[in-house]
Amino acid sequence: MTNTKNLAYLLIGFSLILLFVLTFVKSDIDNQSAFLCEKFHENQLDMQQCPAHKSNVSWLMVAAFGIAFLILGTGIYMLFARKQPEEPKKDFRQIDLARLSDDEKKIYDAIKSKDGSAYQSDLIKETGFSKVKITRVLDRLEAKGAVERKRRGMTNIVVLK
Repeated sequence: MTNTKNLAYLLIGFSLILLFVLTFVKSDIDNQSAFLCEKFHENQLDMQQCPAHKSNVSWLMVAAFGIAFLILGTGIYMLFARKQPEEPKKDFRQIDLARLSDDEKKIYDAIKSKDGSAYQSDLIKETGFSKVKITRVLDRLEAKGAVERKRRGMTNIVVLK
């Protein structure tokens, strides 16, 4: 977060310096153009031939000011935009592990190690228990409020509460 704020301050500072310099450059260009126009007018030459009127410098100055304001706007946005809070790590319901049997603890720990959710078929492979034993142990864990099974197609996803 501090890197974003530092970058925002850097962009704002750069854009303000750029705007300051562009203001002086624009002022100087305007003075030179006025001087040229005045000399052409004194010599009674056609104003369409004046180099100040044929120059594309004014469009370049508009583009430069636009870029400077764009950089300033980006810096201000970065400074005040709220960063989306990171999703906090899910805290699972505290379970008294002393009240669980060894088989229940083994399955509970296996689910917890997988960030709180696992396929029932993966639990069978990981624990080496039979399908029937896994089902019965999960039934007991569900009754204790430790896990919840969600049906997904032909299998269940077991989620810690």
